[in-house]
Amino acid sequence: MMKKVLVVDDEATILKLLSHYLSKYYSVTTMPDGRQALLWMQEGNIPDIIVADIQMPYMDGDEFLSQIKSSGFFKNIPVIMLSALENSGERIKFLRMGARDYVVKPFNPEELYLRIKNLLA
Repeated sequence: MMKKVLVVDDEATILKLLSHYLSKYYSVTTMPDGRQALLWMQEGNIPDIIVADIQMPYMDGDEFLSQIKSSGFFKNIPVIMLSALENSGERIKFLRMGARDYVVKPFNPEELYLRIKNLLA
């Protein structure tokens, strides 16, 4: 049974890149924003891990991560945050909120794959 990865990002190029690269190893679902991702999960779709951008419309990464971590059903799903900001304060904030990792864009998809693999091990 393939592990399920949910990728949430408003940049179509990132969704396409990660879907293409990660689908060699995982069942990948992509969503353009946190609001749609949460609705999808509330319909009973539970990913094994979530990769989510921070800057998104409708519901940003802060709000999305807060919703995940405050939910009884979803709080144990590991979340990797993606950000265009290389900022220690931001990284600390998200790790404090419960993110398991923080990856700065642009990134190497192989590195992200290895981070996912290690979190799912």
